[in-house]
Amino acid sequence: MTHSEITIQITPQSLPSPPSWMGEVAAFAQVLTHTGILKTIQEQVRFARARFGQYDLIDFVVVLIGYVVSGEPTLLSFYERLTAFAEAFMALFGRHCLPHRSTLSRFLAALDEATVETLRTLFQTDLLARTPFPSPGGMVDRTGQPWLVMDVDGTRATARQRALPHGETLPVPHRRFDGVCAPGYTGRKRGEVVRTRTVILQAHTHQFLGTFGGPGNGDYRGELLRAIQVITSYATKFALPIACVLLRLDGLYGNAAPLIDILKAGLGFIARSKDYTLLDLEVVKQALSRSPDQVSTHPESGMTRALYDCPQVPLTPVGPRVRLVVATHPATSSPTPVGVERDGTVYELCVSTLPSPAFLSSDVLDLYLHRGSFEPVLADEDHAQDSDRWCSHTCHGQEFWQILSQWAWNLRLELGQTLSSSDLRTTEFAKAAAVEPASAVELAPSEKQPPPVTYGPPQWARPSFTGGFPGSAFTLQPDGTLHCPADRPLYPQERRPERGGSLRVLYAARISHCRGCPLRSQCQESSSSVKPRRVSVVFWPLPCERSASPPPLEDAPKRLPLAPVMWKDWPRCRIRREWLKVIRSETVIFAFAATPAPLPVTMVTEQVFTRAQRARWRLSWQERLARNARPSDAPPLLVTLHGLPATFAQSFGFDLLSIA
Repeated sequence: MTHSEITIQITPQSLPSPPSWMGEVAAFAQVLTHTGILKTIQEQVRFARARFGQYDLIDFVVVLIGYVVSGEPTLLSFYERLTAFAEAFMALFGRHCLPHRSTLSRFLAALDEATVETLRTLFQTDLLARTPFPSPGGMVDRTGQPWLVMDVDGTRATARQRALPHGETLPVPHRRFDGVCAPGYTGRKRGEVVRTRTVILQAHTHQFLGTFGGPGNGDYRGELLRAIQVITSYATKFALPIACVLLRLDGLYGNAAPLIDILKAGLGFIARSKDYTLLDLEVVKQALSRSPDQVSTHPESGMTRALYDCPQVPLTPVGPRVRLVVATHPATSSPTPVGVERDGTVYELCVSTLPSPAFLSSDVLDLYLHRGSFEPVLADEDHAQDSDRWCSHTCHGQEFWQILSQWAWNLRLELGQTLSSSDLRTTEFAKAAAVEPASAVELAPSEKQPPPVTYGPPQWARPSFTGGFPGSAFTLQPDGTLHCPADRPLYPQERRPERGGSLRVLYAARISHCRGCPLRSQCQESSSSVKPRRVSVVFWPLPCERSASPPPLEDAPKRLPLAPVMWKDWPRCRIRREWLKVIRSETVIFAFAATPAPLPVTMVTEQVFTRAQRARWRLSWQERLARNARPSDAPPLLVTLHGLPATFAQSFGFDLLSIA
């Protein structure tokens, strides 16, 4: 071949074959830009710290978004896959250079609470502003009343660390997880520390509404209060009655204090109670002495439970009253993981505000057990993006990462629903019930239930011989606890009936609160006592007015047959898997367009610095963002995504490419 036969053709610079998740990252970048989320984060989430060079917060946000979408197990593997496409990856979001992995770690370690809360606020605002589903779904009870179910529960991330020896000749060990983890209940081996986060899930659309984390076992009551605020805002957005929003909770929240917080907000709840002293109440004993209201058999496990419905049971001696469903079954040789065993019978307690007959006692139990569907959602989350994997060794850095993970989960649901629209599914949760009218025997005065007992003000125990604070110095709180003179809580430990229908409640403090209390010498007999302070209080019943005679039988209202309980929700797995199948199986082409050759330089121009550059004056927010912005003279990046329908492209501003 002679030199005159050589033909040189200049084509756009092509990139090697990208990873399968780069196409989804490109789609996320387009959606975030088209909807204005990326610009909002740039303008409102502001965090400035030295030694970040030319990078700003948005540069680290886009890296974390790519890390979420990629599903890579570690940041190291993510960076190794991204190295060849660093320029194209950052160009998708309008940025220039990719921050180094160590720079990202320093950024997450330096984050403060104000920045995390600002990002959380934007997440909540975007959640309420976007409606990927035509309706939020819901549940319809037997009387036709709609309900919306929310799941609130905690999930744990465990970190293993070596057991190091301690001694005067050895230095104090420094643990990487000291700032983000703490010892907590794990049920596993020693040497493990945990971090707990409270997750809020809309049970019908399977959208995450929020996440609140903390080291160790976390502040479950404080996180529940924040979850209540989020759920209330969500119900207000969709014009839903607050009283018809139902929170499903596990036994962690099964005592009076957190349940009263929910009642104060006007929300409904269904939870497993861990206050087994309710079994000692007279109204519960009378219900257990009768035949069960219903018998429930689980269709898969075959476990049969006898159900006793107690409609008016006080959470505390002074109220409020809730509905209690007691489920009993015979004890086995193996210890029971749930409930309490008494005389060969296992008792499980379920408290709720669900009315009767809109929900039968079996409906209450089935609805609580249905919260097991929350676990597959968390399993899908771990499989798809694993929000609990360690991204930072600080609380704020880990929380920042988990908020972005939930944001990506919700966005995947929206993209999947837009790509392949699905219909609302309706399931018969419980069959229709044929309720017979009350018989004359049931309405007889001898068989009528006694009216609920109302107790008067507390009667405090006399001061002990130690001369400590009397019981009257402890203030009774609406949530059923006491507050001591040092403003520390005392929790009810025992309830026992006494003479004349009175009820004695024994309260006890925590020994950790008593050890460091400055008033301990005035409160207890000895400052070295191994027992916490205890206070006893007696509640006497108030006289109740009884009706002269029962209503005649012919005036008793007849109960009509009850409709089935209907559950309406949207698919969770299909729309996400359909989206991932399409976006990760189609061809994705990245290419930089050719740029014109630069003009020949005839003379060398001397670089001129401004006074601000020489004096290193502080930069404004816009100047900080401009440092790592993609240069205007950089070659444009061309991304070609195949297989997306035209309606989907028009929804999020994609440019359509005509096919010959």
